[in-house]
Amino acid sequence: MNHQIRIALAQTNTIVGDLEGNFRKIREYTGKAEKAGAEIIIFPELTIPGYPPEDLVLKQKFISDNKVYLNRLAETNKKAITIIGFVDFDNDIYNAAAILQQAKIAATHHKICLPNYSVFDEKRYFTPGKRPLIFEYNEIKFGLNICEDIWVPDGVTESQAFRGGAEIILSLSASPYFANKRKDRLAMGMNRARHTRTIVVYVNLIGGQDELIFDGNSFVVDHRGELLAEGRQFEEDFILIDLDVNELRDFRHKDPTFKLDKKEFNSKYEVEFIALEAPLEEPEKSTLLKRTDSHLEGFEEIYQALVLGTKDYVSKNGFTKVVIGLSGGIDSALTAALAVDALGSKNVIGIMMPSEITSETSTRDAEVLAANLEIRSDTIPIKKAFDAYQETLKEVFKDSPQDITEENLQARIRGNLLMALSNKFGWLVLTTGNKSETSVGYSTLYGDTAGGFAVIKDVPKTWVYKLCEYKNQTAGKELIPSSILTKAPTAELRPGQTDQDSLPSYELLDPILEEFVEKDKSVKEIIEQGYPRDIVKEIARLVDKNEYKRRQAPPGIKITHKAFGKDRRMPITNRFKT
Repeated sequence: MNHQIRIALAQTNTIVGDLEGNFRKIREYTGKAEKAGAEIIIFPELTIPGYPPEDLVLKQKFISDNKVYLNRLAETNKKAITIIGFVDFDNDIYNAAAILQQAKIAATHHKICLPNYSVFDEKRYFTPGKRPLIFEYNEIKFGLNICEDIWVPDGVTESQAFRGGAEIILSLSASPYFANKRKDRLAMGMNRARHTRTIVVYVNLIGGQDELIFDGNSFVVDHRGELLAEGRQFEEDFILIDLDVNELRDFRHKDPTFKLDKKEFNSKYEVEFIALEAPLEEPEKSTLLKRTDSHLEGFEEIYQALVLGTKDYVSKNGFTKVVIGLSGGIDSALTAALAVDALGSKNVIGIMMPSEITSETSTRDAEVLAANLEIRSDTIPIKKAFDAYQETLKEVFKDSPQDITEENLQARIRGNLLMALSNKFGWLVLTTGNKSETSVGYSTLYGDTAGGFAVIKDVPKTWVYKLCEYKNQTAGKELIPSSILTKAPTAELRPGQTDQDSLPSYELLDPILEEFVEKDKSVKEIIEQGYPRDIVKEIARLVDKNEYKRRQAPPGIKITHKAFGKDRRMPITNRFKT
């Protein structure tokens, strides 16, 4: 007997709390699936409320409203089985997935493995489920799980396959992005499929949500761990695939190790089993078109992640235009290029704010960049404002020599001007600080940290150069002037100033920061790797000292394994020395 089924994966971009908008998008994709003859359509984790909903789930009205929309979806479900994520309440709060069939909720699975590391704190909100769900449809057994359920080895997925006989695993996910995450995710799916001899269907969320990016990359892998289909990165996608379990059954029957694994597996879960109603009639299926799947790598992937994160943060928060302080330096150049790719040149405004210290080279570079990007640019000199500040403070400062205070005044004037433009015209201020500077506090509080969104907050300085080079390569011309890439980086707050007056070279700084911030290595361990003792100790001191600045900085896009903010949360008042 031919046991074949058509499944649709809806890789959708939803908005947290936009229950009506998410409902409409779900209906749009279920309509596509039914028109194409799909028998099952699956959506990402918590599609109805959006992910992560955080403390919204502590509001009873939010939970009840999201269940109202679940019921509306059930009522409109006539053909394809729809598997959808929502927040359930049954004495406790659950991260849940519902199976909708023939205008009713046929079954519900509660997420069992709740992640509580990195950016995740699901144990703060949800109660873990207890029983992995198996459902049978058209004589095929499916295991339904949610994100972490499939990531934990020898757990939910194995229980579904070895104890419940599941042949196809359907996994709803909201797996956030960091550089090269696709490889980790695919490797996990392939390993799980090979071990359980199941077909794994994994649908992942897409879109930006505050500091997080979800990159899609949904996939289907067969029981041999071979990739059958893959969703696009950083954009919505609709994947249709026909799956036949006959080969899988034959493979299992002939594979003695499967029988042994099944016999020896000691499940800690009791599996829940339900049978769905058989299809009333075979749906009319459209011809499947050959997909031209491709994936991004290296700095192309990171660049597109930053574009998506910027686009979604701006649009989902109701802004249309952004404003950037153009210094003629590389950080503001990259931020402006990303903003143009995310929002279009007509929605990006560059503001040049020269002082007496600003070099002609910096002014020219900023002007050329604005012209190349075809963005509006205005010039607001800060000399008069700086003179006024100095005159105002002259009496109280009369016995003190000039120092970093006067340097920071210039940055704070610029921050004030950008925020004034934001207030007046409704433009969102994009800050331009990178991860290297953010780590060691090489920034001015209420100056260059003033703004609404920090696009490159998690991008090390050495990566900033690589991303600019990538942008120029793809543009086929010097969109970002080469003089910006080759001159010594400087804040230009005093004559002759360069970043390396205060910091080691970025080629040395960035790998030390990676060890200390992202890998949590101690000062002793980093020194033992061969890095200079005094430099390592000073960098660690600066990172620890400047937690208070990072707490007051705007949110920014996570693209490394460990970012400041949701990922790395250190106490400000802290005397522990690493």
